Amino acid sequence: MAGEDWGRSVDLADVSGRVAIAGVGETAYTKASGRTAREIGAEAAERAIADAGLRPEDIDGLTYNGAFDDFDEAAFHEHFGTSHDLWSSKWGGGMTWAGTAPHLAARAIDAGKARHVLNVFPVAWATQRSSMTGGPGETHASQPLKQNLEVPFGFFPQPVYFATIMRRHMLEFGTTEEQFGAIALACRRHANLNPDAVMHDKRMTLDDYLASPVLAEPLRMFDSCLISDGGAAYVTTTLERARDMPQPPAVVAGVGEGEVHSGGHWSQQREFTSTPQVFAAPSAFRMAGLTPADVDLLTVYDPFTVVSMMQIEDMGFCAKGEAGTLAEDGGLAHDSGRLPFNTHGGLLSHAYVLGIAHVVEVVKQLRGTAAAQVPDADVGVYGGYTGGNASTLILRRDR
Repeated sequence: MAGEDWGRSVDLADVSGRVAIAGVGETAYTKASGRTAREIGAEAAERAIADAGLRPEDIDGLTYNGAFDDFDEAAFHEHFGTSHDLWSSKWGGGMTWAGTAPHLAARAIDAGKARHVLNVFPVAWATQRSSMTGGPGETHASQPLKQNLEVPFGFFPQPVYFATIMRRHMLEFGTTEEQFGAIALACRRHANLNPDAVMHDKRMTLDDYLASPVLAEPLRMFDSCLISDGGAAYVTTTLERARDMPQPPAVVAGVGEGEVHSGGHWSQQREFTSTPQVFAAPSAFRMAGLTPADVDLLTVYDPFTVVSMMQIEDMGFCAKGEAGTLAEDGGLAHDSGRLPFNTHGGLLSHAYVLGIAHVVEVVKQLRGTAAAQVPDADVGVYGGYTGGNASTLILRRDR
C-alpha cells in the first residue's frame, strides 16, 4: 500500500541521536475543570521546564499548534514575565505534531536558532463542550466542503466516519466486535493502574463493553475516546545537554511523517481501512535503524478502537487484519503482552488531550517511572494521527 498513489511519505532530515526529550510536565487530567486552555498550558509548561532543571528564561524555542494557539509566544511571555527572543513554530502541539515537534526542535537547534525547545498542548474541551457543535466535530462543521458535501448526507461527526471504517474492517478481515472490545479493555486495564487517568476507578468487562450504547452501528460508546480537560509539555534539547540535566534522556531515534491526498475527507480515501502510518512508520524505522520487532511499547493516537487497530497493523507490528487477534489474545498488556500498548490508558481511558500525553508516557516508560511499567523498556514509539496525516516518533534510552 505504501507504494500506491493515495498518499506519500514526507521527506524529513535525519536527526537520529541528535536530540532528546529532557523534561516532561503534565496537569491533572479531568472532566470539566472550569479552567481555560491557556491556564492549563501554563501549568504543563512550568512542570516540564522544572523537570528539565531549567528556568523559563532558558527556554528559547516554542512549538504549539496554530489551530489551537492557546499557549503561544505571547502567552509564554505573559505567564513567565519574560521578554527574550523565542524561536517558534505553529506546527507542534498534539495529534500528529506531538510526534514531529522533536524534529522541528532538532532542526532549529542545528541551525542555531534555539537551545531548549518547549512543546505544549492543552485542551479544555470538557469545560467548553456545551458550546461546541458536535463536540470535537466543531472544526469539521466549519469546513465548507464538509458543510455542503458530507454533513447534509449524515456523514458527521467523527463517530459516523469511524463506524463505517469499523464495518469495512469487519467485512474485509473478519474482525469481530469482541476484538474491538479487547482493545478498549486493554486501555481500560492500564488506566485502572494509572492514578492520573480519568477512568482510573472505572472497571470494565467485555460484557460492559458489549452493553454500552451504540453511537453509530457498529461503533459503541466504549469504542470512543473521552472528552477531557488537561495538557502536557516536553522539552527537547541536544543529547549532550540532556545528559547534564536531572532526568535520563529519551533519545529521539527516528521520526516519520505521512499524508494522504484526501486529507480529512475519509469518504474519499482510497485505502479505507488504512492510515497514513503506512507512509510514516517505515521512514521512521529506517532513520532509527530499527524494526517493529525492536519496540518494547507502543502508544498511538486512539480516538476510536478501530484507529488503534489500523495503526498497529499499518506500522508493521502485525499483518493487516491481525491486530484484532493480537488484542484478543492479550498481546497488548503491559506486563505479559507481545506489544504493550497505550500503557497509560490512551484517549480511550486516560484522557483526551490529543496525543501529547502519549509522548509523555513513552518518556516515563523509558525512565522506568510509569504506573503500568513495561519491564526493561528500551525503545518506545508514539503514533500520531489526524486523519489526513500521521507521524511516527521513536524514542530510546540513552546508551
